[in-house]
Amino acid sequence: MNSHVSNTLLAVCATAFLAPSVANAQNVVVAEEASTVTEFSCDNKDRYTSNWRDNWFIQVGAGINQPFVERGVGFSSGRKAVDKTLMTTEYNFGVGRWISPYLGLRLNALGGVLHWDNPTAAEHDGWTRANHVNLNFELMWDMCNSIAGVNSNRPFSVIPFVGLGGDYMWNMKSKTGTAPYATNMLNNDNQPHNSTWSLPVSAGIQFRVRLCEYVDFFAEARAAFYGDNWNGCAVHDAIEANVSALGGFNFNIGGREWGKYNECISASEIAALNGQVNNLRAELLAANQALAAAATAEAPVVTNAVAVDCPEQPLLATVRFKINSSEIQPQEEVNVYNMAQYLKENPDVNISVIGFADKDTGSAAYNQALSVRRAQAVADCLVKKYGVASNRIEVKGEGSAEQPYPANNDWNRIVIFVNK
Repeated sequence: MNSHVSNTLLAVCATAFLAPSVANAQNVVVAEEASTVTEFSCDNKDRYTSNWRDNWFIQVGAGINQPFVERGVGFSSGRKAVDKTLMTTEYNFGVGRWISPYLGLRLNALGGVLHWDNPTAAEHDGWTRANHVNLNFELMWDMCNSIAGVNSNRPFSVIPFVGLGGDYMWNMKSKTGTAPYATNMLNNDNQPHNSTWSLPVSAGIQFRVRLCEYVDFFAEARAAFYGDNWNGCAVHDAIEANVSALGGFNFNIGGREWGKYNECISASEIAALNGQVNNLRAELLAANQALAAAATAEAPVVTNAVAVDCPEQPLLATVRFKINSSEIQPQEEVNVYNMAQYLKENPDVNISVIGFADKDTGSAAYNQALSVRRAQAVADCLVKKYGVASNRIEVKGEGSAEQPYPANNDWNRIVIFVNK
């Protein structure tokens, strides 16, 4: 076949992929000159993200507590400050989430029976009792992650916390079962109070030991601070307290992994993509110039036309994955969305979704299966979430035998799109 005809067909094929359709031979699209690459500044620090479903936990525990109320009153029993006869069992249930590797929020409930000295009884009979429940909203700080660096597999953590909540105490009785306060804290009917509401401030520290990925053991010391009328008796000290020692288990829901990214790495990737864009613009300009030259030349008569297929070309959008994962991260799904929009705007275009794995981790067989899972995850997102017809998508897995980015191993945990 005439070489001039072959060159012309190849130029038309390249232009059909890189530019809009040419209306006529005199209407040639000219690419803009390569734009200046933007310079990025960054602090080279890691940032952490997680899916909203991850890093939740449920806390279940039990322990002992003792109130510290009306100490130092002249007519109290004179017991020691820490008195085992006043210690009672306390139960604990909490739900929380780590919103970052450093800070967490917890809704924490504690309750049980309380015993304390009754300084106003006509005849002291040992102690007064009541039921109580305490609900706190608490801020937790992972000291180890903040000081020693983020490590989701750290075997031991120290976690101070502070909180604010509400406390309800009811069914107050003396040891003999009578009303505990005969002349103090009367209600509107001139009868002794049998229940109280309080707004305590709590603080404490938790020591957490990792047993496995989903279970931790914890030991916690905490104190809640109340106004003087917490136990229905406003005598002596203005601040009263309830001190607890608890132990139990944390059950981690959705794992406790954190996605990590670095602005400097992202900036270098953007710069590399910008360079690819500039190269494609240059290729587009050369193709349009060749098309213009072919259009102005006298076209020879072609007796035996041969169809020339356009080669497969990679599209710019990519989807990167965490190591040993086929889950699409939120920051990467924007590329899947953009590809879906591209396919909706170009209904005649079909694509191949090709998955890869990095060569430095995993066996060849495992990486092959992982690359297929990654490609399938992206294809499923295009079809199920964004409505792209499944017959327009071909799924492939190249494993780690081929590395699209040989200069940077981490970049090869990726899915790329190829125009068929």
